[in-house]
Amino acid sequence: MTPGMLTKIAQATGLYFQKEPRRHIVVIGKDTRLSGYLVEPALTSGFISMGMDVVLVGPVPTPAVSLLTKSLRADLGVMISASHNPYTDNGLKFFTSEGLQTNRRTRTRN
Repeated sequence: MTPGMLTKIAQATGLYFQKEPRRHIVVIGKDTRLSGYLVEPALTSGFISMGMDVVLVGPVPTPAVSLLTKSLRADLGVMISASHNPYTDNGLKFFTSEGLQTNRRTRTRN
C-alpha cells in the first residue's frame, strides 16, 4: 500500500464521522516496524484533512491503543502493527470508542 492509499483510507474513515457535526478524535499508535514511520503520517494527514483531531502516542503495545481510545474518549483508535507477521509487513487495527477491536484489518507489505 502506498502513502496515498493510506491517506485515502483515513479520509474514507473520517467521512463516516462527519455524520455528526462536532470534532472527532482518533488515537494512533504503532509498533517499532520501520514502515510505521511512513504509515503514521499518511494516516494523520488523511484524518486531519477530514477535520479530525489526531493524538499520536508513538510506539506502544496494541492494548495501549485500546485503553487510550476509551480513556481519552476518542471516537476511533488505530494501531499500526502486523502482530506476529514478518517484519516486512505492517497493518492497521481499528478500535471503537469503547476500545473494542473491529474485525477489519488491512495489511501492507514493503
